[in-house]
Amino acid sequence: MRKLALAAALALVTLSVHAAPDARIAELAAQQKQPLLDSLSQLVGIESGSRDLEGLDKIASLIADKLRALGGQVELIEPGSPASPEVYRMEDTPEKIGKVVKATFKGTGTKKIMLIAHMDTVYQIGMLNKQPFRVEGDKAYGLGIADDKQGIAVILHTLAVLKALDFKEYGTLTVLINGDEEISSPGSRALITKLAAEHDAVLSHEGASVAEDKLSLATAGIASVTLKVQGKASHAGSAPERGVNAFYEMAHQVLQMRDLSDPATGLKMNWTIAQSGTNRNVIPASATAGADVRVNKVADYDRIEKQVNERVKKQLIPEAKVELKFERRRPPLESSPASLALARHAQTIYGELDRKLGADAQVAGGGTDAAFAGLATKAPVVERFGLQGFGAHSADAEYVLIDSIQPRLYLVTRMVMDISRGKVAAQ
Repeated sequence: MRKLALAAALALVTLSVHAAPDARIAELAAQQKQPLLDSLSQLVGIESGSRDLEGLDKIASLIADKLRALGGQVELIEPGSPASPEVYRMEDTPEKIGKVVKATFKGTGTKKIMLIAHMDTVYQIGMLNKQPFRVEGDKAYGLGIADDKQGIAVILHTLAVLKALDFKEYGTLTVLINGDEEISSPGSRALITKLAAEHDAVLSHEGASVAEDKLSLATAGIASVTLKVQGKASHAGSAPERGVNAFYEMAHQVLQMRDLSDPATGLKMNWTIAQSGTNRNVIPASATAGADVRVNKVADYDRIEKQVNERVKKQLIPEAKVELKFERRRPPLESSPASLALARHAQTIYGELDRKLGADAQVAGGGTDAAFAGLATKAPVVERFGLQGFGAHSADAEYVLIDSIQPRLYLVTRMVMDISRGKVAAQ
């Protein structure tokens, strides 16, 4: 009994030691709270919509200056240039795309770690006036603050903590901030995938929810289906038989592709928009429809694309010209044993602060650059290392929780240090 009691006591001592936070890192993280808020004020103060090249250039320059001041070797990469030649053009891809900020920090170790976030927002020029940066209680408000300017700030001030610690035990620490995430990353996706495959871990800094502080190991992929039908106009009253009704053919196509969702695999395809005709008394010569597609596995893209291309061949009106385009806008982030192990390690670190951090393989939402990072690597890729926030894509209620600043800086700092030192166990 005495041996069992002693073993239990030793276990409790071990647990208490393990659960104690690193006082120096906690202190430095706390010291960065106000500087991080100051950075957020600067970042939010620059409008940077995905199509606002002037604003994107301005914020990229600010971020680049801050990264240089922290000791990084900084590049401003133009999508379509030799440094990033591949541009995936979709129907809504602008001719020119915002630059990518890449910073490299060289250390004394061997591990390669990548930190990513994005600087663009969904907002239009002039909307900042409705929601300038402000602090109210435990909330910091501002346009784009939660999605994703807080992510940039967390990375910058994690680097500041590491610099204060003079920590350089990583081999390479790469920071990548892109300006096209909100338009499905057409100019940066190939670069993200390529660089992620060269690193031992990728930490992505989209924000966590105020409702549930949780990391994401899996997210849904997003695709779109665009259907275009060309018919022939004619008078609907006196000569409808001379026309080719594009509306009828479009409706037929939509109805015959209404049952392609597969709840068992999480595949979803839903027709959401349609347009046809110009006048009530004219047989419509054209019609269009669009569908939203979500998948949980990359392989499901092949399956659904094959299905829609087969079904579209079955026409109601042979004379109509039917075109279908399937766009893979963003792949899913698929969970892996390595990602789960990294997330479990993050939970242990958060536990040192007496805070709970969710982490599981349940598919959450969609639309994350972490998915591009995970495409060509077996290394861990984990999303939502950013601050807790609310109101992304909202014109009047977007905020982050100030009380999440110190814990997140502590977490990301420790993650970089522990990955560098090989302390993240393989699953």
